[in-house]
Amino acid sequence: MVMTKKPDWIRVKGVDWSVLEKMKSLTDKYHLHTVCEGATCPNMGECFNCGTATFMILGDICTRNCAFCSVTTGKPLPPDPQEPTNVALAARDLKLKHVVITCVSRDDLEDGGAGQFARTLEEIHRVLPGTTTDVLVSDLRGKKENVAIVLEQKPDIFAHNLETVPRLYETCRRQADYQKSLDVLRFAKEIDPDTFTKCSLMLGVGETREEVLDVMKDLRGVSCDFITLGQYLRPAEGNLEVVDFITPEAFEEYKKIAEEMGFSYVASSPFVRSSFHSEEALKHIK
Repeated sequence: MVMTKKPDWIRVKGVDWSVLEKMKSLTDKYHLHTVCEGATCPNMGECFNCGTATFMILGDICTRNCAFCSVTTGKPLPPDPQEPTNVALAARDLKLKHVVITCVSRDDLEDGGAGQFARTLEEIHRVLPGTTTDVLVSDLRGKKENVAIVLEQKPDIFAHNLETVPRLYETCRRQADYQKSLDVLRFAKEIDPDTFTKCSLMLGVGETREEVLDVMKDLRGVSCDFITLGQYLRPAEGNLEVVDFITPEAFEEYKKIAEEMGFSYVASSPFVRSSFHSEEALKHIK
């Protein structure tokens, strides 16, 4: 059954347009993209106000076509050699204290985009020493050596999202593989056990409570440190429809269970997204 009417607890906060205009002017100046706009995030504006931003590198055209995502699918351009420097300069101009870097999937690249992540981290460390970083990578073609390329630049958080439960991959992430994604997080811990790893799940696409708990167990099985859980909201008419609106009480229950399982940091509520207030995880463990 598809849900059409949003419950009372799904109310997106008003946007500070002056903050968004400032961000937009800088992304235009440096020819950059943010996942906030590209993925139609409900938290647009709030992160910018708090001194964080999520840059989407490797262009704005994805080689995959996930049913839940509104990012454009097609044949992407070669990686922009100026993009890493431009991300660092935009972060400097915005006076960011924490920078989140994500990407479109780039199955056309042998390294899956790992080299561009590494160069971007290197530039941020050069231009903004002391700024913390969170990289949300694609599955990097499922290769351990590609994960190692990113980790050489010491991001504070290494994230990769399973997004949903294994049964729903055919519906939500047809071009992805659950075990391959889980392996990416496992590889990160094998390469650098001190790396903080993070994963996000979107709820409300037809998963059961037991399936969510099984995914949590799988994540703890690869020593994943942080987990975020949020409500899936349909970004556009052509995307996957919402099956369930998960209650705030259910999100609280998932949070309690995840903490009992041993996750060091858990964010679980309807508007939580992988990159939303990601700096809080680092504050929590210090």
